[in-house]
Amino acid sequence: MSDKIKILLVDDHAIVRDGLSAILKFQKDMAVVGEAEDGPSAVRKARELAPDVVILDLMMPGMDGAEATPEILKAHPGAKILLLTSYGTSAELSRALGNGATGAITKTLPKEELFAAIRKVAAGTRVMSPEIEHALSEDATMPELSPRQLEILQSLTRGLTNEDIARQLGLSTAGVKFHLLTIFRKLNVSNRAEAVGLALRKHLFHA
Repeated sequence: MSDKIKILLVDDHAIVRDGLSAILKFQKDMAVVGEAEDGPSAVRKARELAPDVVILDLMMPGMDGAEATPEILKAHPGAKILLLTSYGTSAELSRALGNGATGAITKTLPKEELFAAIRKVAAGTRVMSPEIEHALSEDATMPELSPRQLEILQSLTRGLTNEDIARQLGLSTAGVKFHLLTIFRKLNVSNRAEAVGLALRKHLFHA
């Protein structure tokens, strides 16, 4: 097995792990050495199995892919991490890539392209699906909001009123209105509906 790319599969859905394992076993230069269903298990398996490539789901309950990435690399610094996602925010992708992931691909990628991505990542080459690259480059132009402004914007996407937001965040309604005006100015929008629409189009938050 020493000449094969050793792969650890990490996804909270068994059917995804089973599907990946089924197609990877036919690649003569690859071997699935283990599976994990969450971030903490992935860290343990990375330490035990020393995989060359960790195929890591971005969106998992508890410790998500962005949080798991640096912990896996601490456990096994030689690993290369390939993020696999069907959805997610560009902020999470950026965080995971900033934390040391080598690549990011979508779950809709054709299997031949998946195999090519694994080989490139194993060799240390950065790999990104076109859709992910496009989303990241588009959102790179987004103005930066403070953590408090992001909290308030997310509250808007949930349909909360100014009074609701004030109670939830321990602010005065005047303080919420001030933050909203700043958010509208930064996003170059005129009202709540436009701000929410932009946040949803840009996938700033996941459900």
